Amino acid sequence: MNGICLVAGLLMAQFGNEITLRWSHSVQQSVWEEDWHAEAGWLRLVQARVRGTGAGMEPPPDAVFRQGAWYYSPALPLLPRVQLRHSPYVPAYEVCAAGHCRPMDVWLQGLPAEAIVEMTPCTPAGFDPDRR
Repeated sequence: MNGICLVAGLLMAQFGNEITLRWSHSVQQSVWEEDWHAEAGWLRLVQARVRGTGAGMEPPPDAVFRQGAWYYSPALPLLPRVQLRHSPYVPAYEVCAAGHCRPMDVWLQGLPAEAIVEMTPCTPAGFDPDRR
């Protein structure tokens, strides 16, 4: 396997090497987006955008405002996985891949109302459910 996988229990969705996560802030309702890339069995957060500020979502000092959003490149190390909370109490994450954006529970048919979803590289070397 290659690319990025979303895993929740026995459910799995596989994507290419690049996806965008999109969600609305639970208080401000501003849209936040992150572009992720699978790289040698790891995940890299390439770029982030936020369409608003407030309630703990201020962009970093090096962010650039264009096209109605603050763009920036977070200085994070490569990550083995990212945990995402799926809950009925906040708007669902949208996952955009290959030009198609859908709520996470559409990609993961049968996802319970409350779940922890792991985003992980799904390369043979990178997809290891026990790697922490």
